[in-house]
Amino acid sequence: MGDAVEDAVAVALRQWREVLPDADLDTIAVIGRLNRCTALLHQATDAPLGRAGVNRAEYDVLCALLRVGGELTPGRLARETFASGAAVTKRVRRLEEIGLVARRVDDRDRRVAHLSLTGRGREFIMRLMPEQLEYETALLSGLPADRERELAALLAELLLMLEGRLGGMLG
Repeated sequence: MGDAVEDAVAVALRQWREVLPDADLDTIAVIGRLNRCTALLHQATDAPLGRAGVNRAEYDVLCALLRVGGELTPGRLARETFASGAAVTKRVRRLEEIGLVARRVDDRDRRVAHLSLTGRGREFIMRLMPEQLEYETALLSGLPADRERELAALLAELLLMLEGRLGGMLG
Protein backbone atom coordinates (compact mmCIF):
# COMPACT_ATOMS: atom_id res chain seq x y z
CA MET A 1 0.00 0.00 0.00
CA GLY A 2 2.86 2.41 0.60
CA ASP A 3 1.93 5.93 1.51
CA ALA A 4 -1.56 5.78 -0.05
CA VAL A 5 -4.17 7.61 1.98
CA GLU A 6 -7.02 5.39 3.14
CA ASP A 7 -10.50 6.48 4.09
CA ALA A 8 -11.98 5.25 7.37
CA VAL A 9 -13.89 2.44 5.65
CA ALA A 10 -10.76 1.19 3.86
CA VAL A 11 -9.05 0.90 7.24
CA ALA A 12 -12.02 -1.03 8.65
CA LEU A 13 -12.09 -3.30 5.59
CA ARG A 14 -8.40 -4.09 5.97
CA GLN A 15 -9.03 -4.99 9.62
CA TRP A 16 -12.05 -7.15 8.73
CA ARG A 17 -10.03 -9.00 6.09
CA GLU A 18 -7.60 -10.05 8.81
CA VAL A 19 -10.43 -11.28 11.04
CA LEU A 20 -12.61 -12.81 8.30
CA PRO A 21 -10.30 -13.54 5.35
CA ASP A 22 -12.91 -15.56 3.42
CA ALA A 23 -15.84 -13.17 3.85
CA ASP A 24 -17.26 -11.13 0.97
CA LEU A 25 -16.89 -7.58 2.28
CA ASP A 26 -17.91 -5.69 -0.86
CA THR A 27 -21.15 -4.54 0.74
CA ILE A 28 -19.22 -2.96 3.61
CA ALA A 29 -17.23 -1.01 1.03
CA VAL A 30 -20.47 0.47 -0.34
CA ILE A 31 -22.81 0.71 2.65
CA GLY A 32 -20.04 1.68 5.04
CA ARG A 33 -18.98 4.55 2.78
CA LEU A 34 -22.58 5.67 2.21
CA ASN A 35 -23.18 5.71 5.97
CA ARG A 36 -19.93 7.56 6.65
CA CYS A 37 -20.62 10.12 3.91
CA THR A 38 -24.15 10.61 5.24
CA ALA A 39 -22.90 11.23 8.76
CA LEU A 40 -20.22 13.69 7.60
CA LEU A 41 -22.61 15.52 5.27
CA HIS A 42 -25.23 15.82 8.00
CA GLN A 43 -22.68 17.37 10.33
CA ALA A 44 -21.43 19.74 7.64
CA THR A 45 -24.76 20.74 6.12
CA ASP A 46 -26.46 21.22 9.45
CA ALA A 47 -24.01 24.04 10.32
CA PRO A 48 -25.56 26.76 8.08
CA LEU A 49 -29.07 25.57 8.89
CA GLY A 50 -28.29 25.85 12.59
CA ARG A 51 -27.16 29.41 12.09
CA ALA A 52 -30.54 30.09 10.48
CA GLY A 53 -32.31 28.51 13.47
CA VAL A 54 -33.59 25.28 11.91
CA ASN A 55 -32.32 21.72 11.69
CA ARG A 56 -32.13 19.49 8.59
CA ALA A 57 -35.48 17.83 9.25
CA GLU A 58 -37.27 21.19 9.67
CA TYR A 59 -35.54 22.50 6.54
CA ASP A 60 -36.82 19.45 4.64
CA VAL A 61 -40.38 20.22 5.77
CA LEU A 62 -40.07 23.83 4.63
CA CYS A 63 -38.58 22.75 1.30
CA ALA A 64 -41.37 20.21 0.71
CA LEU A 65 -44.04 22.82 1.43
CA LEU A 66 -42.36 25.23 -0.98
CA ARG A 67 -41.67 22.83 -3.86
CA VAL A 68 -45.01 21.01 -3.76
CA GLY A 69 -46.91 24.24 -3.17
CA GLY A 70 -50.31 24.86 -1.71
CA GLU A 71 -51.43 23.01 1.36
CA LEU A 72 -50.33 19.52 2.35
CA THR A 73 -51.81 17.15 4.87
CA PRO A 74 -49.43 15.81 7.52
CA GLY A 75 -49.58 12.39 5.82
CA ARG A 76 -48.56 13.80 2.45
CA LEU A 77 -45.82 15.83 4.12
CA ALA A 78 -44.55 12.65 5.81
CA ARG A 79 -44.33 10.93 2.41
CA GLU A 80 -42.61 13.93 0.83
CA THR A 81 -39.97 14.09 3.58
CA PHE A 82 -39.54 10.32 4.15
CA ALA A 83 -40.48 10.78 7.82
CA SER A 84 -42.93 9.20 10.23
CA GLY A 85 -46.19 10.91 11.08
CA ALA A 86 -44.97 11.49 14.64
CA ALA A 87 -41.76 13.11 13.38
CA VAL A 88 -43.71 15.40 11.05
CA THR A 89 -46.03 16.40 13.90
CA LYS A 90 -43.06 17.37 16.05
CA ARG A 91 -41.35 19.32 13.26
CA VAL A 92 -44.52 21.13 12.21
CA ARG A 93 -45.31 22.06 15.81
CA ARG A 94 -41.91 23.72 16.16
CA LEU A 95 -42.19 25.48 12.79
CA GLU A 96 -45.63 26.75 13.78
CA GLU A 97 -44.22 28.08 17.06
CA ILE A 98 -41.63 30.15 15.22
CA GLY A 99 -44.17 31.39 12.68
CA LEU A 100 -42.96 29.61 9.53
CA VAL A 101 -45.81 27.11 9.03
CA ALA A 102 -49.57 27.50 9.40
CA ARG A 103 -52.15 24.81 10.11
CA ARG A 104 -55.74 25.01 8.84
CA VAL A 105 -58.43 22.58 9.96
CA ASP A 106 -60.44 21.08 7.11
CA ASP A 107 -63.92 22.58 6.73
CA ARG A 108 -65.60 19.21 6.16
CA ASP A 109 -63.54 16.98 8.45
CA ARG A 110 -62.10 18.64 11.53
CA ARG A 111 -59.71 15.71 12.05
CA VAL A 112 -57.83 16.67 8.87
CA ALA A 113 -55.24 19.43 8.93
CA HIS A 114 -53.81 21.32 5.99
CA LEU A 115 -50.29 22.71 6.35
CA SER A 116 -48.71 25.57 4.43
CA LEU A 117 -45.90 28.07 4.62
CA THR A 118 -46.72 31.41 6.19
CA GLY A 119 -45.57 34.53 4.36
CA ARG A 120 -42.66 34.67 6.78
CA GLY A 121 -41.95 30.97 6.17
CA ARG A 122 -41.88 31.48 2.40
CA GLU A 123 -39.51 34.44 2.73
CA PHE A 124 -37.34 32.45 5.14
CA ILE A 125 -36.95 29.40 2.89
CA MET A 126 -36.53 31.50 -0.27
CA ARG A 127 -33.66 33.31 1.46
CA LEU A 128 -32.11 30.17 2.98
CA MET A 129 -32.41 27.84 -0.02
CA PRO A 130 -29.86 29.60 -2.31
CA GLU A 131 -27.43 29.94 0.59
CA GLN A 132 -27.80 26.25 1.43
CA LEU A 133 -27.38 25.22 -2.22
CA GLU A 134 -24.22 27.31 -2.51
CA TYR A 135 -22.85 25.74 0.65
CA GLU A 136 -23.65 22.18 -0.48
CA THR A 137 -22.10 22.89 -3.89
CA ALA A 138 -18.93 24.00 -2.13
CA LEU A 139 -18.90 20.74 -0.13
CA LEU A 140 -18.76 18.73 -3.37
CA SER A 141 -16.49 21.14 -5.26
CA GLY A 142 -13.51 18.77 -5.00
CA LEU A 143 -15.37 16.26 -7.16
CA PRO A 144 -15.14 16.94 -10.93
CA ALA A 145 -18.55 17.69 -12.50
CA ASP A 146 -18.55 14.54 -14.65
CA ARG A 147 -17.77 12.36 -11.62
CA GLU A 148 -20.52 14.11 -9.61
CA ARG A 149 -23.03 13.33 -12.38
CA GLU A 150 -21.78 9.73 -12.53
CA LEU A 151 -22.12 9.38 -8.76
CA ALA A 152 -25.63 10.88 -8.88
CA ALA A 153 -26.62 8.36 -11.57
CA LEU A 154 -25.21 5.42 -9.58
CA LEU A 155 -26.98 6.59 -6.43
CA ALA A 156 -30.24 6.99 -8.38
CA GLU A 157 -29.90 3.41 -9.61
CA LEU A 158 -29.25 2.19 -6.07
CA LEU A 159 -32.16 4.21 -4.69
CA LEU A 160 -34.62 2.83 -7.25
CA MET A 161 -33.48 -0.71 -6.50
CA LEU A 162 -33.77 -0.21 -2.73
CA GLU A 163 -37.15 1.51 -2.99
CA GLY A 164 -38.41 -1.43 -5.03
CA ARG A 165 -37.06 -4.01 -2.58
CA LEU A 166 -37.66 -2.22 0.68
CA GLY A 167 -40.59 0.07 -0.10
CA GLY A 168 -43.23 -2.34 1.13
CA MET A 169 -41.14 -3.50 4.06
CA LEU A 170 -40.55 -0.09 5.60
CA GLY A 171 -43.23 1.95 7.38
